[in-house]
Amino acid sequence: MADVDEMPVAGNGLLNRRLFLQAGAAGTAALLTAQASAQDQPIWMRAPGAGMSESGTPSKYESELYRRAIASQPGTTGAGVSRTPLEHLDGIITPSRLHFERHHSGIPDIDPDRHRLIIHGLVERPLSFSMDALARYPTVSRIQFLECSGNSGGMLAAEPAQSSCAELHGLVSASEWGGIPLSALLAETGVKANARWIVASGADAAKMSRSVPIDKIMDDAIVALYQNGEPLRPSNGYPMRLFLPGWEGNMSVKWLHTIKVVDQPAMTKDETAKYSDLQDNGELQLFTFPMGVKSVITSPSPGLNLGRAGVYRISGIAWSGAGKIRRVEVSADSGNSWADAALDEHVLPECLTRFRSAWRWNGGPAVILSRAIDEAGNVQPTRAAALQGRAVGTFYHYNGIQAWQVNSDGKVNNVYA
Repeated sequence: MADVDEMPVAGNGLLNRRLFLQAGAAGTAALLTAQASAQDQPIWMRAPGAGMSESGTPSKYESELYRRAIASQPGTTGAGVSRTPLEHLDGIITPSRLHFERHHSGIPDIDPDRHRLIIHGLVERPLSFSMDALARYPTVSRIQFLECSGNSGGMLAAEPAQSSCAELHGLVSASEWGGIPLSALLAETGVKANARWIVASGADAAKMSRSVPIDKIMDDAIVALYQNGEPLRPSNGYPMRLFLPGWEGNMSVKWLHTIKVVDQPAMTKDETAKYSDLQDNGELQLFTFPMGVKSVITSPSPGLNLGRAGVYRISGIAWSGAGKIRRVEVSADSGNSWADAALDEHVLPECLTRFRSAWRWNGGPAVILSRAIDEAGNVQPTRAAALQGRAVGTFYHYNGIQAWQVNSDGKVNNVYA
């Protein structure tokens, strides 16, 4: 008689999430099969290996670990995006070198000894902070996600794009961010009573700038100096960037240079002409800061096709700008029935959460989906609900459910369901 945990809990072969919550269950569920075979010692066991180096690099056999869909605007080399290879990663932390990029005028080569953070405007004491001065302040570190508000915009096309998970959803990453609470620096300047916003500007040639409510700044904003334990890399804002947990990535201004304290938003080009949401009634929604609750199955996904029928692991990531992920549900029958996925141990606020589910694939066509629910009760919407009210051609802040179709030959495609 089959173990109760190996019995389906939803349609089309979804198995109990406890298979990923108890030690040794994967073996009893036949998730992994292996045959012992005798063989000669391989060559790498018969001779010394390579010497040490100043920094490690991925194995030459892991040829998929690179940023995807690098695209610059016509006539430029650095105004564009590159995407994280989500389907080839596990866990919740993105290696710094694979963190997605979004640049408006290339990556500046900034001498940290000459760079300054200037805070001015509605303050008692305008101040200029050098890197040496900032090194004297207490720091904090948090593991949190960053997502471009244009992430998943390809899902708004009339027909489903036959693209990989990274190409569709790879403008999201998570890192350990270390830096100084911006509230501590503002306390040094003496913020005036009529201050309501700040305008943060970068030191890139585009002088990218965004308005941020002062309440967010005082709550959890940091001046990030470190990412995953090392100084920020140039493509991620070296030597410093603003970091706003849970809010659209464009607001976490890279190469942070000036902060002007003001009584109203500046209505910059980067928060009006861009990063705003046009509605089908002609209205324009501005300042839609928090990123919505979202999830995506990273495996199986296009390019990670299945072999013969059997038990497979469904794995993916979920996140929300409203706090922690509370649940992720998975469906293997196009959303007709759902079962809870297992969440990995580390469920952190405003962070990627890894989920997993066991699926006994019968070798026939199937459509798999995931649906995230956060601690505020927000539920990831269907594609139809996510499109409701949007003007044609808008693509910011899309968080609809992603459906992958598994064909009888094991090939995986993007579909709308």
